[in-house]
Amino acid sequence: MRPIPMESSSWYTKRLPRGCRLCRQGAKMVLLVTGRCGESCYYCPLSEAKKGRDVVYANELRVASDEDIVREAEAMGARGTGITGGDPLLIMDRTVRYVRLLKERFGTAHHIHLYTATVDRERFLRLQEAGLDELRVHPPIRHWGRLGDLGLTEAVEGLDMKVGFEVPAVPGEGEGLIALCRFAAANGLAFVNLNELEVSETNCQALLARGLHVRSDVSSAIEGSERTAMAVMEEVGDAVPVHFCSSSFKDRVQLRERLKRRAKRVARPLDLVTSEGMVLLGVVETQDLEGAYRLLRDAHGVPAELMAIERGRLEVAPWVLEALAPGLPFPCFLVEEYPTADRLEVERRPLG
Repeated sequence: MRPIPMESSSWYTKRLPRGCRLCRQGAKMVLLVTGRCGESCYYCPLSEAKKGRDVVYANELRVASDEDIVREAEAMGARGTGITGGDPLLIMDRTVRYVRLLKERFGTAHHIHLYTATVDRERFLRLQEAGLDELRVHPPIRHWGRLGDLGLTEAVEGLDMKVGFEVPAVPGEGEGLIALCRFAAANGLAFVNLNELEVSETNCQALLARGLHVRSDVSSAIEGSERTAMAVMEEVGDAVPVHFCSSSFKDRVQLRERLKRRAKRVARPLDLVTSEGMVLLGVVETQDLEGAYRLLRDAHGVPAELMAIERGRLEVAPWVLEALAPGLPFPCFLVEEYPTADRLEVERRPLG
């Protein structure tokens, strides 16, 4: 079957899973419920701050309470949530609580999918009862050619929620991936998602040791991953829906659309939202923030809604500060930031 093209070199056959359609719109919150995992996949890209650590993040926000999760979902106007790890099934009570919390706060239409390497029917049933819509199983690579050993057929039999596989398209593992797709088709699984293999700070040495290298100096994608996925799709894409999600798709479509959704909802009158979903603002840095605020308000007539003292600095509408900076006795900057909870700074340009 000829794959259907999407943005940024992503492809699919037959149909996209519901969770993927919402991710494509940037409408899914990413909820990492733990960085702990019972497997040690050499290609795992999880960051140092999360890998092996029992921490919770809602998008970029380190979670301290259930209300943090709700507020982050509201801030981006989430229509669904992707629950990830580590392995969420290692922390079942917490994971089930979060599924119930999201369904209770946002309704049954709030679509929730979850990733796990654990195969356990009783845990699957608990998740289904809590309201999980879509289960994405990640069998360790050593099992791809003999999935029957995992007891997966019995574990998913009769489940009402959608069940599929999600694994990386590892170069050199085409036969295992084809076997995985054929197993999915034979056992009534709903889809197979193949992610482009990516390098990260935590997996780079393991990938290099296996002769795997990035595709280019400006990409984190591994050479040969896309070719492997395309070969698999052409071989078995008519037997089961297969989706290849590229590295660039995750950055240029999923992430960018999520940033744009959040930026529109959290932007203040003094923030300027760019076409890429970034926030542009003016920044005054001085020891006397109150004095700088009064000077701009009283001497230059800047309205209060176009200024704010936050994060140890005076933030000003960028179009206002650009005009005033040459005459101000303070260091002034034009700053571009992500509209995320951590407000990661992307660029800074001096003014005046």
